[in-house]
Amino acid sequence: MAYMSQKGYNELTDELKRLETVDRPRISAAIGEARDKGDISENAEYDAAREEQGMLEMKINQLKETIANAKIIDESKLNTEVVQILNTVELKNVKSGMEMKYTIVSESEANLRQGKISVKTPIARGLLGKKVSDIVEIQVPQGKIQLEILKISI
Repeated sequence: MAYMSQKGYNELTDELKRLETVDRPRISAAIGEARDKGDISENAEYDAAREEQGMLEMKINQLKETIANAKIIDESKLNTEVVQILNTVELKNVKSGMEMKYTIVSESEANLRQGKISVKTPIARGLLGKKVSDIVEIQVPQGKIQLEILKISI
């Protein structure tokens, strides 16, 4: 089951629609064009188009599975007592004093540039269920870090 926001769900369904209605016909046309050029056994264009089609179909199937297993979280029922998915959490690294801010989202919505981290990352897993002023120790690839929760918001 993949928990996500309504916005994230809508983005996935829009992407699926685009893949099925725009990309799939484009690739089919490319395969037909390559086939029309003659012997397909030694046709690199045909092989490339077939490979692209296989990758597209795999992506379509993955999106369909994610959408089918999606559980949309009602954001109006979220609270800020403890850290949970779709909360924005302001943190301070206890050792360096550096402050950071992350929104915990589903894997499909994660985007580090936008400050959105997957609920399955070590940091998010370490924060879930914690309260403001809690200090959590989290194992990251560089070692253990201690983070203080400064604020939880929606």
